[in-house]
Amino acid sequence: MKKPKMIIFDYGQTLVNESIFDGLAGEKALLSKAITNKSNATAKEVQEFITELENDIGRFDPKRMELYRHEIHNFNFQRYVYEYFDIAFDLEQWEMEKIFWDHASPAKPTEGIEDFLKYLHENQIRTAAISNISFGEVALKKRINELIPSNNFEFIIATSEYVFRKPSKYIFQLALKKAELSAEEVWYCGDNPVCDVDGPSEIGMRGIWYTGAARSTDRKPKEECIHVTDWKELVTILQHLQ
Repeated sequence: MKKPKMIIFDYGQTLVNESIFDGLAGEKALLSKAITNKSNATAKEVQEFITELENDIGRFDPKRMELYRHEIHNFNFQRYVYEYFDIAFDLEQWEMEKIFWDHASPAKPTEGIEDFLKYLHENQIRTAAISNISFGEVALKKRINELIPSNNFEFIIATSEYVFRKPSKYIFQLALKKAELSAEEVWYCGDNPVCDVDGPSEIGMRGIWYTGAARSTDRKPKEECIHVTDWKELVTILQHLQ
């Protein structure tokens, strides 16, 4: 095993530890910014409708998520929802989703990630990020840069911008193209055994299963991987590689 030239990170429960998602809290914050609400819809009514739509789409159904390899951009989703309720905002699309997201799921960096990223930068190991996310790239980049301002990510990919989501091989192949590296030169690190280990492993990337902030470890990766619960463990492994 050789030292990687780049490590690409998952976002949620890897780079950051997000609180349990509270869509109603996000909806209340966003609706407070509306300039018109002709239907007089409440945050609870809007959120219940959003839940109905998401259940129909199936993207958050644990039984179907592994089969769901295409991303619906939140811009399209929220446009439908607020036009349906005849609610208007004097905000950019990314501003709307950022207000919602910041209140629905506050986050903080995972323990030790800033020191680990500093170690990688000092040792000329490049870094980037890929997130399975319906929010747009602007909001994702702003959140990562606010929470981890010292990062040196070469690129941050939100799957909403590229149709395909992990574990689809196409999103990993895009990252390799951006990095101008081969699969054998790149590690992918995340908490999800399917999306973050088995997915990249299928195209020859080494999967790193980080569970320091994972909400569940019931499922195990099918592919061989490095399993760490603390970023310091990964430093130790890298120090023994050439």
